[in-house]
Amino acid sequence: MVKLTVLYGQPKSPAEFEKYYAETHTPLACKMDVRKVELAKVLRTPDGSTPAFYRTADIYFDDMAHLQRSTSAPEGQAAIGDLKNFATGGVTVLISEVA
Repeated sequence: MVKLTVLYGQPKSPAEFEKYYAETHTPLACKMDVRKVELAKVLRTPDGSTPAFYRTADIYFDDMAHLQRSTSAPEGQAAIGDLKNFATGGVTVLISEVA
């Protein structure tokens, strides 16, 4: 299994981020062909400092071929293209093999 992790940096306006994320981006991304999705809001760091990331999304695929098919399909391209519309704190994307 392969996991795509999206790390969202601290947004300029958390309220605007949350509204767009819930009402527009998440429904758009849910049209992708995936096995499982886990969405999380970062609460804190162990030392209490401001976290580097505001939210995370873990998106699971059967394998790399499945990830590539899904992200290159129109639904995947729409979700990827939408990031610039709301992720004002930047986005870091990681691809991991789930062991």
